[in-house]
Amino acid sequence: MQRLYLIRHAKSSWADERLADFHRPLKTRGIKAAEAMGARLAAAGVVPQLIVSSPAVRARSTAAIIADGVGCAVEGIVYDEGLYLGSEEYHYELLGTLFGRVDEVFLVGHNDTISYLAAHLCGRDLGNVPTCGIVAIEYGAGGFSAQKGAGRLLFFWYPKDQGGG
Repeated sequence: MQRLYLIRHAKSSWADERLADFHRPLKTRGIKAAEAMGARLAAAGVVPQLIVSSPAVRARSTAAIIADGVGCAVEGIVYDEGLYLGSEEYHYELLGTLFGRVDEVFLVGHNDTISYLAAHLCGRDLGNVPTCGIVAIEYGAGGFSAQKGAGRLLFFWYPKDQGGG
């Protein structure tokens, strides 16, 4: 079995309008949401073999907080430029490569891509994945496929579905 966890970065701050989009940090609310989601994953026993994140500040921070929450080394996070503004096709190619090496991956990125990938890969319209939302998709014996609906939705969690965030 292979498992993919699509994670949208937590809530970012727009307080400093001089910052370029790439450099926006997390809001306090985003930090708390990432901590809560990391704890929730840990409580469910979810520990990835690999975490790959967009290098944008808000995604890096989200990945680091969640990694810490599930007991993964922050230094082991891989940052991939293509996850910042890359196409869906880029994401599929990357996932195909990653699943050639490991069976459990956290992919931390941005909307609209995260929402699109989630709906496409599990074949269900989940609507907009909220900030710090996590969509877990499982692949059977054949492994990862970018075909629509090839994966099975395990869960769709987000901070407010538990009353937080």
